[in-house]
Amino acid sequence: MQTTLESTGGLERRLNVAVPLAQIETEVEKRLARLARNVKVPGFRPGKVPLKMVTQQYGPKVRSDVITDTVKASLTDAIREQNLRVAGYPRIEPRAGDPAAGQLEFSAVFEVYPEVKLGDLSTAAIERPVAQVTSADVDETLEVLRRQRVQYVPVDRPAGQGDRAVVDFTGKIDGVEFAGGQAKDFAIVVGESKMLPEFDAALTGMRAGEQSAFPLTFPADYHGKEVAGKTAEFALAVQTVSAPELPALDEAFVKAFGIGSGRLDDLRTEVTANLVLELKRKIESKVKEQALAALRREATFAVPKSLVDQEAENMARQMAQNLRQQGMKPEDIKLSPDMFKANAEDRVALGLVLAEVVRAHGLHAKPEQVKALVQESAQTYEQPDAVVRWHYEKPERLNDFEALAVERNVVEWVLGQARVDDKPATFKELMGAAALRR
Repeated sequence: MQTTLESTGGLERRLNVAVPLAQIETEVEKRLARLARNVKVPGFRPGKVPLKMVTQQYGPKVRSDVITDTVKASLTDAIREQNLRVAGYPRIEPRAGDPAAGQLEFSAVFEVYPEVKLGDLSTAAIERPVAQVTSADVDETLEVLRRQRVQYVPVDRPAGQGDRAVVDFTGKIDGVEFAGGQAKDFAIVVGESKMLPEFDAALTGMRAGEQSAFPLTFPADYHGKEVAGKTAEFALAVQTVSAPELPALDEAFVKAFGIGSGRLDDLRTEVTANLVLELKRKIESKVKEQALAALRREATFAVPKSLVDQEAENMARQMAQNLRQQGMKPEDIKLSPDMFKANAEDRVALGLVLAEVVRAHGLHAKPEQVKALVQESAQTYEQPDAVVRWHYEKPERLNDFEALAVERNVVEWVLGQARVDDKPATFKELMGAAALRR
């Protein structure tokens, strides 16, 4: 086998390979001889089929297989011989060689992994939030838990903020009903903002048994394109009005969360532990985001286009799968890998930087780090020890924890290189109002 390597610009390489045809012919003959011992042909006993007949019937297919296998094996050997780190999949191109030379010639075009040069992180600034879970945070979380178990009690008064009304409504545009504009026995909580504001305004002050009509102009960017920007007339009939009634923080409420003692203090303790874990993860996430961004920003290298293309295709495929699972029809899914190219390049680039940092500084995951992460995750389950045992039953179940441990090692390394400024914060600032409405 003969090989020559050419650089065609940037990360792209062309590897020219020549394999003696005699080598291919020898392999074809071996395979046909093996096939003749086992092939079944009417009129012949097994192993007695003439080789000439076997060659006539199976020769082209065997030759094609041998050439394919020879190209793969030769390419693998040539890449190893040239000590190349191939990025993506090579593109095989046949070459028109000299027939008299008696060789099969082809070229493989591919990209190689870049040399990643890590930059100086001493000038990078990372802001690390510093916050504690307070008693007020726990109180507010308990209120959220109460609201999640709210009961509605019928009342004989006008509907107001927070009340739930069960209604029938019909909407018409230019006197014609439209799809999605009608409902019966439909529950609306006044002020919950799940309906357009006109519904809340119309419901406020209405009693059970009353009816009203009101105009509603759909926003121009409304998700229902057929009605976006149009004005509809709605007829509204209220069946019932109910007021919210929150459960008491009593023994029954506490036991509903699996706290056998029924003691409120024990529930507060568990809620506090969960909030502390959520806060820890949020702070880690914010710091990690800044650390990885700094690491990527300071590194210099070319990103292999082949890897970006692969990642973009994977992202498009995953998004399409998610949309199908959400009920979207396949024919309505219009996705192209080009839509994901920018994000794909970011992912590939960051992956290359992380790999280089881990390699250069020995930041691989240690068994004790992985175990600590598994145990931390298991604490959110009723039987933590059983969860830990389950993860260790099969090595692949630890993959995510190993990746997380590596990521944490990289972040810690970056923090040791960069300037870290601690910034006081609160639980609510970091978690956002949505966390307290969950």
